[in-house]
Amino acid sequence: MPDALDLLRTRRSSRIVDLTGPAPKPEELDTILSIAARVPDHGKLAPWRFIVFEGEGRLRAGEALAKVFAELNPDATEKRLEDEKGRFARVPLVVAVVSSAQPHVKIPEWEQLLSSAAAAQNLLLATLALGYGATWITEWPTYEPKARAALGLAEHERITGFIYIGTPTQALEDRPRPALSEVVTRF
Repeated sequence: MPDALDLLRTRRSSRIVDLTGPAPKPEELDTILSIAARVPDHGKLAPWRFIVFEGEGRLRAGEALAKVFAELNPDATEKRLEDEKGRFARVPLVVAVVSSAQPHVKIPEWEQLLSSAAAAQNLLLATLALGYGATWITEWPTYEPKARAALGLAEHERITGFIYIGTPTQALEDRPRPALSEVVTRF
């Protein structure tokens, strides 16, 4: 397991096409999700939840999304619909991080949303710490209310991101990062 600072310093996202099996074992996934849930959470609201797409569930979710896509895009090609059916089958495991932010007398919805983003980042980091690869994406189902409903989200819920998880087949190359002088100001 990498040193914490090394892990943070070298964190990289895998490309979906470079992720294959195996996925994390059930006990590893429990560890990942437990770490993902250990985030700043003003008021202890837990304004997020996780949807795990694994095994046949990936295909059922893909079927549901393809149905919505076809309804929204009646001219969609058969190939595109097949791609939608296989959306989550591209990797062995996908976890949706769902923001369940709601109006609250004391805690702004914005803070609740930020807590769900922190959960997504912790999920990524825990996955990488266990030696797997992952990437955080959104794509059209994140923004389409009918797609969210098809995946079981309540009307007020939003998808913070889909975390695609697997075993990386390629070494991750670093990319240029912003110089601190470009992103840090001092007051």
